[in-house]
Amino acid sequence: MKKMGKLLLALTLSAMLLVPGLAMAEEATVGKGDVKTDAPTAAEFGLLNGDRNGVDAEYLAKSTTRMQAAIISLRLQGKLDEASAYTGKENFDDANQVGASNQAILAYLNSNPQYGWKGDGANHFSPLAPVSSQQLYKVLLEVLGYKSDKDFAYEDTESFAADKGMNQISGVSALINNHVSTALVESLYGSMSDGQKLFDKLQKDGIIPASAKLPERIGMRTDAKLGTVLVDGKGRTLYYFSKDAQNLDACQGPCLANWPILSADQLQIPASMNPEDFTVVTHAGGAKQWMYKGWPLYTFAKDNKAGDTLGEGVMGVWFAAKPDYRVMLGSNAELGPYLTDDQGRTLYYFTKDKPQMSACEGECLAIWPVYGTIEGSVPSTLNKEDFDAITRPDGTKQATYKGSPLYYFAKDVKHGDTLGQKVKDVWFVIDPGKFNGVPAAK
Repeated sequence: MKKMGKLLLALTLSAMLLVPGLAMAEEATVGKGDVKTDAPTAAEFGLLNGDRNGVDAEYLAKSTTRMQAAIISLRLQGKLDEASAYTGKENFDDANQVGASNQAILAYLNSNPQYGWKGDGANHFSPLAPVSSQQLYKVLLEVLGYKSDKDFAYEDTESFAADKGMNQISGVSALINNHVSTALVESLYGSMSDGQKLFDKLQKDGIIPASAKLPERIGMRTDAKLGTVLVDGKGRTLYYFSKDAQNLDACQGPCLANWPILSADQLQIPASMNPEDFTVVTHAGGAKQWMYKGWPLYTFAKDNKAGDTLGEGVMGVWFAAKPDYRVMLGSNAELGPYLTDDQGRTLYYFTKDKPQMSACEGECLAIWPVYGTIEGSVPSTLNKEDFDAITRPDGTKQATYKGSPLYYFAKDVKHGDTLGQKVKDVWFVIDPGKFNGVPAAK
C-alpha cells in the first residue's frame, strides 16, 4: 500500500508539471499592444492627406501654413467641397500668393468669417505664413462650437482649449504638420458645445469612416507641482506602483478597487511619444493592463476630476507616471524601497567609492555599467537636490545620489531584478530613506 501511495503521488506530481498552472501559480506575462500614433490616425480618418507620397515623415516635418490649417478646418466642418467650388470674387488682398484653387477657398473664408478665419483685420490672410498653436486651437474650438470673443477671449485660447482636453501642442509658435496631426486627433476626443463628441459628429456627417474606432487616448498634462504627467482620455492622472518592480501582480483585491488598471484594446498616443515605450501585461487572472516603460499604469479612485493628483506619494509607493523621470522607486518585501532608472532597472552604489569619485574602472565597468542619466524629474518623496553628476576620466558623465556614483549590474536583465545586492559585500541597492552617501576618505 505504501508503494502504491508513493506511485500515485509521483504520478500526480508528474501530471501537475505537465499541465501549466497546476504545478505553480501562473505568472504575469508581457507583450506588445496595439499602439497608434497621431499622424497615421489622422491620415486613416481622412483628416490629413499629405503630399504626393501621402502622410510620410517628410510631410510631417514640413512647416504648416495658414492656408493648410484653413483647409483642414474646413474639412472638419464639412465645408471644403463647398469652399473649393466657391465663385465669389471678393477676396483677401494677398490671395494671389496661392494658386487659383486655393484662391477660391480664401474667397469663401473671406465671405464666411464664422468658420474661424478672419485674416489680420486689414484684409490680409497671409496664406503662406506659419500658424501657431494658439491660432490652430482657436479654429478647432470653433469647430467644436465655441466662439471666439463670446465663449473665450483670444488671449485665453490655449487655457480654454486645455479645459476641453486639447493641450498637447500648446505654446508652439510655428507648427509643423506633425503638430497638426496631434491637435486634430486630440480634438476628436473633445466635447462640443452641444455635448456630443466631435468624433461622433464627424462620423454622422460622413467625414470620418463609419467603421473607424476611437482608441483609449494617452496624453500629457503640465501640473504646477509635478511637471509633465501622463493622463488618460478623460484627463485623469496615471500612476506607477513601486511594488510592481518585484511583482507585476502586486496590486490585487482591495488595491484594484482603489487603483483601477488602465485597460483598453488600443492606445492612441501623441506624436511626441514613442510607441515602443508601451507594452501590455497579462496578469495571472487574465486581466490586461497597459504599461509605460515597464511600469503598469493605474488611475486613482479618489481623483474626482481631470487634473487631480491625489494619488501622488500615497504610502510612499504610488507616483504619477511621467515621461521624464531621471530615477524611479522600486520596492520589494526583502529590500524595501530602492532607486531604479525610469524603466525599473535597479541602481547600485559601490562602498569603495568616495564622494564625487568612482573607484570602478576597467573590467569593473563591464560588470557594473555607469548610470549616466543626469536630467529629468524625480518622485515627489525624493529631493532633487540630492542628485548630481561627476565627470569620469574619459569625459563621460555619471549620475550621483548624495555624492555617490550610481551603477547598473550587468546580470540584472529585466525590470525588478536586484541580483547585484550584496555582491562581494561591496555593492548595494539604495534605500533613499536610509542612505547618506559613501563615507569620505579618512
